[in-house]
Amino acid sequence: MSNTTDDIWILGAAGRSGRAIGAELAEKGLPMTFVGRDEETLKQAARSLKIEVGIVVASTIENMAAAISRGKPRVVINTIGPFTRTAPAIVNACPPGTHYLDIGNELEAFLLLSAMNDELVRTKRCVVLGVGWGVLGTESAVLKLCEGRPPAAKVRVDSVAAVDASGPLGTTLARTIVEGIPYGGRRYAGGKLKRALAGDEEETFSLPDGSTAVTRLIASGELEAARRASRASEVVAAFPAVPGGLLRFAIPAMAPLLSIPALRRFATDRLAKLVPPPSKTVVSWARARVEWPDGSVRTGWLRAGDGYAFLAKASAGVAQRLLQGQGQPGCFTPGALFSMQLAIEAGGTFVLRD
Repeated sequence: MSNTTDDIWILGAAGRSGRAIGAELAEKGLPMTFVGRDEETLKQAARSLKIEVGIVVASTIENMAAAISRGKPRVVINTIGPFTRTAPAIVNACPPGTHYLDIGNELEAFLLLSAMNDELVRTKRCVVLGVGWGVLGTESAVLKLCEGRPPAAKVRVDSVAAVDASGPLGTTLARTIVEGIPYGGRRYAGGKLKRALAGDEEETFSLPDGSTAVTRLIASGELEAARRASRASEVVAAFPAVPGGLLRFAIPAMAPLLSIPALRRFATDRLAKLVPPPSKTVVSWARARVEWPDGSVRTGWLRAGDGYAFLAKASAGVAQRLLQGQGQPGCFTPGALFSMQLAIEAGGTFVLRD
């Protein structure tokens, strides 16, 4: 029998994503513990939401992992990147019966945790990866298009998020970007995961609202989620902010430099202070284009508002389901476990075209 407590721990609760998720959980009246480096900042976050929460101060991921092992919460929400480093450490610390979800979109983290599936099943732990706009948005678009259909042949997914750029990028996202550069690009070809040049596969297309997007290939959790949802052997995932042209050749050249800890810290600190430009649209779009072996092609979108708002609602929805015992042991993407209904509940609507 599990001896976990009926509590949801939010790692990085004082950050932008952590606060947003906490607000959604507070509306549901669910018990929470805020975890982070600074006690006063955590308390301020709780006061801003006008709620009473537990407080756990832990300055490193290792300290957070130790606290989870002792505290045995029912659900852990990880908002701290880079997830390739933090996710395995936190999942390994979760005792039997403690479930985990994160908001990451790092392909390497997906592959590392997927390899733990048998151990997660044995210890009755449920892990849900990529509970955010990118993964859940594109995955849901693929699931909708492939509903009732045989395995696809080719899939391309493109994520175009609208976010309120009212402040700096922040350390969590900056770490994810800097740590991801050495990993480079990936695609599925012939059913095998293969290296690709980040920035390739540029495509310009019109969105249903009349705006135009330009996206390019990158390695992301969306790639793996789209492959699983479609069962296709040829899969590409793309994103607007990836450099194109000659700049794409600079990404591999940066990898050796970013392997030096001091330079990696410097790049992260500088990027974290950067204030991104305002989104060109207030609408987030996740596009999927699916082709089947018979030559038929369908394109569809999931439409939502602010990407952070979608992330917060989706994460709170998954956490509530896990707290109520609706998960199952193993490693999952959010749509695979809880269906595309999760995206609809988070504010998404489908726009489909043949």
